[in-house]
Amino acid sequence: MQKDLYDINFSASSNTAVYEETVLEKPVIGITCGDLNGIGMEVIISMLEDTRIAELCTPVVFASSKLASYHRNAIDKRDFQFNLCDTIEDIREDKNNLVLSWDDNVEITLGVPTDVSGAYALKSIDAAIEAAKGGKIHALLTAPINKHNIAANVEGFSGHTGYLAQHFGNDVLMILSSDQLKVATVTGHVPISKVAEELTEISISSAIERLTSSLKRDFKIVKPRIAVLGLNPHAGEMGTIGTEEREIIRPAIEKAQNNGAIVKGPFPADGFFGQGFESKFDAVLGMYHDQVLVPFKSLAMGSGTNFTAGLDIVRTSPDHGTAMHLAGKGKADATSMRNALYTAIDVHHARQAYDEMTKDPLKKQKEKS
Repeated sequence: MQKDLYDINFSASSNTAVYEETVLEKPVIGITCGDLNGIGMEVIISMLEDTRIAELCTPVVFASSKLASYHRNAIDKRDFQFNLCDTIEDIREDKNNLVLSWDDNVEITLGVPTDVSGAYALKSIDAAIEAAKGGKIHALLTAPINKHNIAANVEGFSGHTGYLAQHFGNDVLMILSSDQLKVATVTGHVPISKVAEELTEISISSAIERLTSSLKRDFKIVKPRIAVLGLNPHAGEMGTIGTEEREIIRPAIEKAQNNGAIVKGPFPADGFFGQGFESKFDAVLGMYHDQVLVPFKSLAMGSGTNFTAGLDIVRTSPDHGTAMHLAGKGKADATSMRNALYTAIDVHHARQAYDEMTKDPLKKQKEKS
């Protein structure tokens, strides 16, 4: 049985969509500042120092001028300047814009997460959400936050993904993406003790469906090849170590076969990654967070992107946290933040092209006439 799972020989032909060449307009990318005492503003400034960024998009940071000045001074980037805007309407296309989202004198204590730094990180997120709902930004790039110091003031807060899903009313899926690997999880930030009870055939089927849709629309993969991992060691060992594979995971995989994707599994997670089978697939769906995040970060830490599939607006984030131990030292690496920006731009363009390509042909003809 296991041999059948690993006996995979996909066609070597290209699986990436090629759209008609179009003139790409520069998207407006909203950027949240992250935890005020972390490395968020530092990696934003380091990223935007590269003048080529403004050729690809119009960056809009939601924060305060005082916060920006504090971080510029801390990392000795005094020559870097933002175009300060009272409202989103004041942004300029070829500038690094900062929309003034508060004017309070907020205490900054670099390297120390506080209730205050969390509360104002949330102000930045809320300002970006308002701009997105108003159609003022095309994509959202979120700098890292400390979930605990926001959850202290916002009941039930578990991170950007859930908060954005709640505000936009979408069913979403977290995807970690890099050049080497894409992974997603059925369950999100939940305790290990709760994972098994949150897994159902419906939740797994929904995750496969959202992953398939995102790979097609956001990443231009015509017929996605998806590997699904088991929950238990050795994928349950035919029911000896657990029955979830047989009772809920395999039935969900079987139902997904007619959904425009090639879906295989359930695979034992250790052997799957240990033998490099992830290279045969476009994405890997795990049952819980660390099952796929550990191998992902082992392969792509610092270069990956956190992407929220299923959200009305394109949303990305770097694959690291607030790195409080580096805050204010000028040592934070902006690579993942930069890659998250590039991903946001690419996905925005991919969605536009996909939506145009799959538009109702009668509607297309009507628009032409």
